[in-house]
Amino acid sequence: MLNLKDPSLLKQQCYINGQWLDADNGETIPVTNPATGEVIASVPKMGKAEAERAVAGAAEAFKSWKKKSAKERATILRRWFDLMMANQDDLAVILTCEQGKPLAEAKGEIAYGASYIEWYAEEAKRLYGDTIPAPAADRRILVTKEPIGVTAAITPWNFPNAMITRKAAPALAAGCPMVVRPASQTPLSALAIAVLAERAGIPAGVFSVLTGGSSEIGAVLTGSDTVKKFSFTGSTEVGRKLIAQCADTVKKVSMELGGNAPFIVFDDADLDAAVEGAMISKYRNAGQTCVCANRLLV
Repeated sequence: MLNLKDPSLLKQQCYINGQWLDADNGETIPVTNPATGEVIASVPKMGKAEAERAVAGAAEAFKSWKKKSAKERATILRRWFDLMMANQDDLAVILTCEQGKPLAEAKGEIAYGASYIEWYAEEAKRLYGDTIPAPAADRRILVTKEPIGVTAAITPWNFPNAMITRKAAPALAAGCPMVVRPASQTPLSALAIAVLAERAGIPAGVFSVLTGGSSEIGAVLTGSDTVKKFSFTGSTEVGRKLIAQCADTVKKVSMELGGNAPFIVFDDADLDAAVEGAMISKYRNAGQTCVCANRLLV
């Protein structure tokens, strides 16, 4: 097992509607350390039924979460941020052991991921509307912003912490629950985030994490009328399929797909700095980011 200051952060169950659960059929997915091939944990292989319950629970939680004031939601999110930073070392160990990036990079990702929560906790207080001049003197036009409803996200393995908080923090800040399906290679970081969400006081159903079959869970998240907004970070090929699946319910989507990042060196460049920058760009996170250089142009 991993050497953690707080072993309870290493969860091997999914977090659905405030409960830690195994898959209905008892099946699991092994989680391996990519550096050694060692199996370090196993997580539930959930499917359609569990995903449907998570969505239904999020819809129920939405009724009360959307009624909380922006300040109330911000206070809870701020506690979530504080807990992530207080547990930065353990979260980094979990991330490195399942994802493979150097520990220093993992610690950086935890801080980077937590910063999304801090930012949106504050921005929640500034969800301003508009007052618009009316065409008639006896009328007034007011525009207010309302939470859209249940949201869902499928996240990648290359940034298993930050790509979740980047999506969940703004959703929760705006009053929208979120159901997350993390990458099967890196589910432990997502479950650790859920542990801290629970400790921060995020109500049951507002934030759920399901691990398991991507096609079964994805079909529920993209096809459900209850889910009003869907977000995905990953390959263009998979993104096309998910957009098509969301079309039947005319769902709002946010897609961050693929990567195309030339590294361009002009004739007046500082060559020493260019070489250093190229190495960082190409090999950061073992070359697995959407902005890692895929070609050099000199």
